[in-house]
Amino acid sequence: MITIDELKVQLDNKSRLLGIDMGTKRIGVSICDENRKIATPYETIQFTNLNNLISRFKEVILENNIKGIIFGLPLNMDGTEGPSAQSVKDKIKLIRKEIIIPIVLWDERLSTVGSFNLSSKLDINVSKRVKNIDQNSATFILQGVLDFLSK
Repeated sequence: MITIDELKVQLDNKSRLLGIDMGTKRIGVSICDENRKIATPYETIQFTNLNNLISRFKEVILENNIKGIIFGLPLNMDGTEGPSAQSVKDKIKLIRKEIIIPIVLWDERLSTVGSFNLSSKLDINVSKRVKNIDQNSATFILQGVLDFLSK
């Protein structure tokens, strides 16, 4: 894995990123435009096994000319890593063996809460908010990275 600053140096002017909110049952996926200004919800993947997940990631990367992946790292509120963070890191180690584009970890604290609150301000009904929470969380994570990179 690399740092966000290392990723910034590696990206060319027109490159897209993938945002991932790695849950235990559902994986939220978001994608940004090639100018890296706006993150958009892409899909929610039902997690069955790691091989299927890696295959789907490869398809999305190839279809969308993705140059980097941002994985949300679920830190505890005090900034420490708990079991969820370790689980994400363990999965990423296996994913990195199959996918060779840069991977960055990004603090995802409150991404689910933030995306849920944002969708409520957009007057989206509760059942649709819950249904799309994973991909919206991935979008929230990716947009944070995009905002950071634009500074």
